Amino acid sequence: MDKASVLERLETVEDPTLGDDIVSLGLVNEVTVDDEVIAIDLALGAPYSPTETAMAGDVRDALSDTGLEIDLSASIPGRDDAGPETVLPNVKNVIAVASGKGGVGKSTVSVNLAAGLSQLGASVGLLDADVYGPNVPRMFDADEPPLATEDETLVPPEKYGVKLMSMAFLLGEDDPVIWRGPMVHKVITQLTEDVEWGHLDYLVIDLPPGTGDTQLTMLQTIPVTGAVIVTTPQNVALDDARKGLQMFARHDTVVLGIAENMATFVCPDCGGDHDIFGAGGGSAFAESHDLPFLGSIPLDPTVRAGGDEGEPTVLEDDGTTGDAFRDLTATVADNIGIVHRRSVSTSASSRTPPEDTQAE
Repeated sequence: MDKASVLERLETVEDPTLGDDIVSLGLVNEVTVDDEVIAIDLALGAPYSPTETAMAGDVRDALSDTGLEIDLSASIPGRDDAGPETVLPNVKNVIAVASGKGGVGKSTVSVNLAAGLSQLGASVGLLDADVYGPNVPRMFDADEPPLATEDETLVPPEKYGVKLMSMAFLLGEDDPVIWRGPMVHKVITQLTEDVEWGHLDYLVIDLPPGTGDTQLTMLQTIPVTGAVIVTTPQNVALDDARKGLQMFARHDTVVLGIAENMATFVCPDCGGDHDIFGAGGGSAFAESHDLPFLGSIPLDPTVRAGGDEGEPTVLEDDGTTGDAFRDLTATVADNIGIVHRRSVSTSASSRTPPEDTQAE
């Protein structure tokens, strides 16, 4: 078995989204073969994404009869080899969760997305960047403050496998935050760069509502992989979601999709469905802007209870609402993978392929 033979087998592995084999798409970074091991580095950038996990399984299946050990690794050229001077150099993906207006459940989605990614097996951090109304610690039932190192950096506490950082850890319980733009910029920089995040597959950032100083600081200083926009089905929320969409467009930030929160309410007494905030607004908004629809989260009292008690609904084994959050989490991870693979494929198509991948 030599490198050319391995590549020939890998040509049978399809990317289900991009619609071609992984060799033609340029998703095979490197192949080495010795007497005992076939080592393959793949351009897969979304750890524990169901789609990319399945693709890695297909690679193993394609080489399963060789009798050699298959050693798979994953990296994105130009990202995973970034230098230490890069902001958040050890964080593979940054997900910004935003909304055009308050009260749509953006923090609820952030908390459940972070916990859901951790539940898949990923290493995850959650930054509560809503400096004026930080409430992520309550939603995780996390009251342990961060520790400080000798170098005056902060070690974030961890709950449900998620590393947490929030202004709520650094303020008194009832202290208001009354800051102007430069102060917001400074504290956001400290909460990202002066925190010992370690190696993370995903850092979820819960942005404040609107399009203000915090969002501007994030988009100008942090390498955001993609954004999730949260809305309810009602037109008032959708009007403000458009503003958030335009903000990300102006900063060339990929929008991973639209999450519709507070959708259908199922009455526990009569069993009937009630569209309290309307129906189908999120999916229609996504379709009209040619964006992925990440799914609908029901209007469910257990979500409110879970937030107040610090138990993310996504971690519940049973229930349609927990399933909805798990589906949303998987879709977000899959869409991050698409962003990376499409970028690699586009770059690969613009250059001459190496001799080993040329068709005979």
